[in-house]
Amino acid sequence: MVSADLIKEIDSKGLITWRLLDSGLKLELTQRLPDQTRAFFQGRGFSADIANKIASSCIFQTVGHNISQGEDSGAVSISLEQWLVKYARAQRPLKHKETWDSEWPEGRVSKASRIAFRWAMFPTEQSFELEGDYGWGMTSFGLPPGAKFNLHIFWTTNGRLKDAWINNLVCATDQ
Repeated sequence: MVSADLIKEIDSKGLITWRLLDSGLKLELTQRLPDQTRAFFQGRGFSADIANKIASSCIFQTVGHNISQGEDSGAVSISLEQWLVKYARAQRPLKHKETWDSEWPEGRVSKASRIAFRWAMFPTEQSFELEGDYGWGMTSFGLPPGAKFNLHIFWTTNGRLKDAWINNLVCATDQ
């Protein structure tokens, strides 16, 4: 299913935001430049090598909002573990923060840097309880800069599972 309420906007820097409004959920996905992400993580103590690996894995700023109203109001929950990336004729999961964290051997990334990473990333599991409740963070799609892909998202609203495809997302290029 592709939502009829999908909006695409381009900001003054040329970065694209895709905005989905559907069944109690407002979801915004905004491209992040690899340089922007690289600098962010180096500023939090990551080595240039690890910061570059993160930055080169198709990072988006993600914002989720509960927009449920009236009789349909209630909690809106997201589990990134359910989301699927369709790229090069294959489907695979997102690369969420727990996967990243498990790849770094003990001593390679400091405890402070790991904490900063966890706080910067969109929570793998999140529930927005009231109309207007929201949260944000970075999501990693594990794709190269410039890759074009489709995203199958899932969420629950009032205990009912919903889904939508967001097609033709594009990872920001390295500039």
